Amino acid sequence: MSENQHNNVVGAGFRLKKTVVMVGMMGAGKTAVGRALALRLGVPFLDSDAEIESAANMTVPEIFERDGEPFFRNKETQVISRLLDEERGILSTGGGAFLAEENRTNITARGVSVWLNADLDLLWQRVRHKDTRPLLRTADPRATLCEIYDARVPLYALADVTVVSLPNLSIEEMVDRVIGALLAERPDVLETADA
Repeated sequence: MSENQHNNVVGAGFRLKKTVVMVGMMGAGKTAVGRALALRLGVPFLDSDAEIESAANMTVPEIFERDGEPFFRNKETQVISRLLDEERGILSTGGGAFLAEENRTNITARGVSVWLNADLDLLWQRVRHKDTRPLLRTADPRATLCEIYDARVPLYALADVTVVSLPNLSIEEMVDRVIGALLAERPDVLETADA
């Protein structure tokens, strides 16, 4: 079986019973892996940051600059709650979303959280050339990333499922890992379509 045939088989024939919420650091792959996972499972892909930007008609960095992080976090909680209620699918959240206890409680009660656990070196490789990360607009962005990482990892570790992200894995291979982890650890989330 070729890799393409394998990729088409893994994920085919599943029915999603709960929204899968991708959590983790900026650069962990929440959007890329989440979008590919949604495509594989044939369910909607939702992105809390994109929803906030659409409603505000501004980018996340612009919202941070104009209204501040507390305002943004409040809107983020409202959007995540609405998305969990409205549609079952794959939901990608911003890096700070899972830090709020209210969000963690809502996600666990109405969905399942999947932490894409990428190490600091991999995260830095992915974010260092992007200027779309408002929290990294500092004199020493790598040191800032390290501080954010150290502060957030204990909260990300509270996620329902953890999938380690490795630099040599393709997006499709990460999707395979997420599906495998869900099947092994959370049988209430995916069922085979013929069940």
